Amino acid sequence: MAAAGGPQAPSPGLAERYFTRWYRPDVKGNPCEDHCVLQHSNRICVIALADAHPVLQKGKAIERISYQISANCSRLQNKVSGKSKRGAQFLTELAPLCRIFCSDGEEYTIYSCIRGRLMEVNESLLNSPSLLQQKPFTDGYIAVVLPKFEESKSITRGLLTRKEYEEVLSKRFNPTS
Repeated sequence: MAAAGGPQAPSPGLAERYFTRWYRPDVKGNPCEDHCVLQHSNRICVIALADAHPVLQKGKAIERISYQISANCSRLQNKVSGKSKRGAQFLTELAPLCRIFCSDGEEYTIYSCIRGRLMEVNESLLNSPSLLQQKPFTDGYIAVVLPKFEESKSITRGLLTRKEYEEVLSKRFNPTS
């Protein structure tokens, strides 16, 4: 409860309360193309754009999003069923999840960043790509990935904590400090 007469601090949202944020900066050597992995205590991971990704930083107009990875691979064809999650596509750390096409001709490929089974992709982005910018960690997520149980503790190797990521951003935006 707030002190008498003082402003009340906003309560943390769903993503802040239940998920731990991990970051992968400069994915595949592409400067500033940072991704975020939201990891729940039940090991489910949500893949989203990090705050410093050009689509969010520069407010680029998103023309469309495509889950068609190649002629033979569409993430929309992922059909998961049963307790053992049969039919889920297996992803490696650098497996492409989708492509974001911007009105200025720029194209960004979003990668999984972790190994695991693809549980779902956010089909809402197909009709409302602006969700990526408006609500990147909730309604604008890219995909949900379930790591193997035995790998669930080690999936964060190679990812940065929020503090480590903020240090990377500080060096990126203030190279002299």
